[in-house]
Amino acid sequence: MAYRRTVVDTAPDLSTLTLGVEEEYLLLDPDSGRNLPVADQVLAALRGPARDQSRQEFRHSMVEMVTPVCADLTELRAHLVALRRSAAEAATAAGARLVAVGATPVAEPHRTVPDEPRYHAMSRRYGPVAHDPAVCGCHVHVGLPDRELAVQVCNHLRVWLPVVQAITTNSPLHDGYDTGHASWRSMQLERWPSIGPTPYFASVADYDRTVDELIAAGIMLDAAMVYWYARPSSMYPTVEVRVGDVCTEVDDAVLVAALVRSLVATLADDVRAGVTAPDVRDCLVAAAHWRAAHDGLDGELIDLRAGGTRPAWALVDELMAVIAPALLRHGDLGYVLAQLARLRRDGTGAMRQRQVLDRAGDLRAVLDDLITRTAAN
Repeated sequence: MAYRRTVVDTAPDLSTLTLGVEEEYLLLDPDSGRNLPVADQVLAALRGPARDQSRQEFRHSMVEMVTPVCADLTELRAHLVALRRSAAEAATAAGARLVAVGATPVAEPHRTVPDEPRYHAMSRRYGPVAHDPAVCGCHVHVGLPDRELAVQVCNHLRVWLPVVQAITTNSPLHDGYDTGHASWRSMQLERWPSIGPTPYFASVADYDRTVDELIAAGIMLDAAMVYWYARPSSMYPTVEVRVGDVCTEVDDAVLVAALVRSLVATLADDVRAGVTAPDVRDCLVAAAHWRAAHDGLDGELIDLRAGGTRPAWALVDELMAVIAPALLRHGDLGYVLAQLARLRRDGTGAMRQRQVLDRAGDLRAVLDDLITRTAAN
């Protein structure tokens, strides 16, 4: 395997990094389980901080809630719980139920885009792809104001993000059936030309030049349409990791945020120390993400560092070994160990949905369980 070496001389304070989370939710009919186009009513009903921390999404059946910048996991968890509670109450008032699930589980009858110029432009450019059933992600932001360092961290993240993706898998159902994939959201998003594994970039200048070329070629409307699995955020001084399905349980979301923060911190230290980023072929990175979306943690993943496939939990354990010092530095190690033990015992979101479906033999039971878990805290 070849390696690329880049040293970043700038030295921001990396002792502890801030973080924030964006979560997208579906609005489902409580009887049929179909997506309901009531996002405008839900957003209008939000009050106080929740109103300011909400975002209109690409579907009338979706809402997005955004935490403030947080210093620790306790603060992050409190914000996520409060935002979910506010959004769930507004959804109920609009005749819907708020559900944190990665992909539309039953159907979406209304697929028009909100009446915004940008969304109409996307609809014209990408056609039917822009009208697929709604999907929902969890995006983790980690404070890293140096864009050169952020680009290099994204290079190092390439070999680890399939493991993060496997942990978040939470969308096995589509059109009322089990797709055989732990993350159908990942499969559905592959139709978009600017979504997928982050390419390797030699520098921030290389990154910016490539984005400009993709915009000029009509692949993206603008820089905000860089939807790679990791990127220097186009809006904030952060590394944004956007590979995961939205998690039904709050503690799953907080776990993923903790893992991503310590992974970014560890890799930033590596970059500054001159540690090389593995030069893995793009086709292998794409294959690793496909395998993660298919198997989740209930199977094997591709080991992009050593080659071949290995049990998913073996790679989770290796990830933990790599980031344990950063977890300890941020005060997150105990929480993460406890949550991983729970995840190993109870399964990912996809595994839990399948367990309910197998036990009850009824999609209605799965939807009821998702509604309950989304609101639990």
